[in-house]
Amino acid sequence: MQTDAATVQGELERALAQITGEPVRVIGAGRTDAGVHATGQVISFRTATELDGERLGRGVNALLPADIAISAPEPVEDGFHARFSATGRTYEYRIRNGPRRDPLERHREHWLPRPLDIASIERATEEIVGRRDFSAFAVGDGGVREVRRAAWSAAGELLRFEITANAFLRGMVRAIVGSLIWVGSGKITPDDLRAIIASGRRSTAGPSAPAEGLCLIGVEYDGRQQKMRIEDSDE
Repeated sequence: MQTDAATVQGELERALAQITGEPVRVIGAGRTDAGVHATGQVISFRTATELDGERLGRGVNALLPADIAISAPEPVEDGFHARFSATGRTYEYRIRNGPRRDPLERHREHWLPRPLDIASIERATEEIVGRRDFSAFAVGDGGVREVRRAAWSAAGELLRFEITANAFLRGMVRAIVGSLIWVGSGKITPDDLRAIIASGRRSTAGPSAPAEGLCLIGVEYDGRQQKMRIEDSDE
């Protein structure tokens, strides 16, 4: 919630209150910065409404602005908490690496016209997998996190970086991507990235990659993955 700006949480709570006839406070599995997207976000809330998930979802979506929608609402056990019950989260970062930008995708990807050394990026990515102190990539408080998977894939000029961890520090993914872009641009080596992680200092790592390329695509609960990626259209 923000006092001076519209937010996803604010719009959800407004629509839910109107449908249920009572104040509703939503809890998200993760917090995203302005400009960051979420197709796999999970929220939880308490309500005394007798509406089932299908009718509740249909009513809320009718009241939400065009850039927000909910899917698959369902009842959960009393102790469920969207944030604290989560056991893993997956983010995706998109980079268009080619001479021309795609104006229709400008809100979903980061455009880099200069060529990147993908082989070096992939070698450096191996350095971030495992249980590490990722303070060098944190905005604010640092700490130890377990990165379970980090991998790149390519479809033409579009590069996708997918990373899964038990939890993430604030700004962690964008700082990691910014540092990997440094590697791909030849500014640092994969060994340098290892030293950056060991330093624990944010000042040694690369700049945060722009927000528009980042998307929360999945949240895990005891091995059950709630995951959704909006794929590119052929049109």
